[in-house]
Amino acid sequence: MKAFLKSDLFLRFLGGFAIGAVGMVMLQPEEPPMFSSTAVAATSTNGSVL
Repeated sequence: MKAFLKSDLFLRFLGGFAIGAVGMVMLQPEEPPMFSSTAVAATSTNGSVL
């Protein structure tokens, strides 16, 4: 187990995971997506009977 934790494969995976996690946090959009409101509106029945 110690050999695996010190292996290049594990260290590269861990480094890539850390870079990806930081990138996901830094690249989050400030505003919600534009199309989310239309998807919610399309699912409502607007008072009609099915």
